[in-house]
Amino acid sequence: MKSDRLLSILLLLQTRGRVPAHELADRLEVSVRTIYRDIEALSTSGVPVYAERGRHGGIALLPGFRTDVTGLTADESRALFILAAQGAHAALGLGEAIGSALRKVMAALPEPHRPAAELTSRRILVDSARWMPGPRGSDPVVVDLDVLQDAVFSDRRLRLSYRHSGDARPRAYTVDPYGLVSKAGVWYLVADRRGAPQLLRADRVREATLTEAPVKRRTGVELADVWAVLKRQVEDRPVGVDVTARVARDRFAQFLRLKGQFLSARPEDDGESEWIDVRLGFGVVGDIRTLLPFAASVEVLSPPAARAELMDAAAAVTALYAGSGSARR
Repeated sequence: MKSDRLLSILLLLQTRGRVPAHELADRLEVSVRTIYRDIEALSTSGVPVYAERGRHGGIALLPGFRTDVTGLTADESRALFILAAQGAHAALGLGEAIGSALRKVMAALPEPHRPAAELTSRRILVDSARWMPGPRGSDPVVVDLDVLQDAVFSDRRLRLSYRHSGDARPRAYTVDPYGLVSKAGVWYLVADRRGAPQLLRADRVREATLTEAPVKRRTGVELADVWAVLKRQVEDRPVGVDVTARVARDRFAQFLRLKGQFLSARPEDDGESEWIDVRLGFGVVGDIRTLLPFAASVEVLSPPAARAELMDAAAAVTALYAGSGSARR
C-alpha cells in the first residue's frame, strides 16, 4: 500500500539521512519513478523532503526535522524497551532480531522520548525462566516498586530495611542500585553494597528510603553485567542432595507454587498419568521434611537416605499423636 511505503520512506530518511533514490527503490521493490512520485506526495503533505542530483546526491529531509511516526507516548516508549531483556527471545533464536527491531524503533522515536527509552533498556530486565534451583522462601507481601524505581532512574543511593530468608528481623543496608529484574514474575533489586553485587528480593524490602547521595556504580558496569554474575552464583550453587520424586497431578499446581524453588530440572509430564516426575535439589537431607505437608501426594523415589528421612519424620508424628490419644482416654 502507498501509505505503508510513504511511512517506510520517512523512517529510512530519519534513520539514514540522505539516501539515493535507486537504493530506496531497491529496498521498497518499486521503480525509481515511483519513489520520486512518493517524494512529491510527502512534500505536498508538508514533509520537508528534497532531492539532490549528482554523484553524491540523494533524497533527504531538511536538517532538524523529525516526526513521531510511531505515535508512541513517553511511557509507551519506556514500556517497549523492556522487551530488550534476555530470555524468551534468545531461546527462540530471535535475540538479534529483537535488538535490531528496537534499534529501528529507537531511530523513529521523537527526540524527547529517546533518553527515557534507552535508560529503561539499561535499568529494567525481564527474565521469564524459572530458577533451577533458586532462592528459597517467599514472603506474602505486596511489592511497592515505586521507591525502588525512583532510585534506579534518578541514580541515587537507597537505604533499605531488608529481611533475609530465615532471619527473624530485618537488617539495614545502604545500596547502589543498577536496576530491577523480573525473574519468572518475582522482582529483584540488583545493587552494589560496599562495592559487592547484591541480589535483593523486592518482596523482602520492609522499608525503602531514597537518599540525596548519588549512586556509586563500578565504572563501565551495567545492569546486565551484574545480573549475569548474580544469576550464575545462584544457579551454580552446589546442591547437597539430588532427589527424584513424583507428585500427584491434582496437587501439582500447588506443589509448583510452594516448592518450585527446589526444582533442579524441568518436570517430566506425559499429560496423561496420575503422577508427574520431578527432580529436586536440597542443601541437606533434613530439608526433605519440607515435603511432609503434601502427605501421600508426593512420593520420594530416591535416594534411600531421603526416603528414610521422611519415614522417620512420619513415624515420629504418628507416635506423637498415638501417645496423645492414649493419654486422653
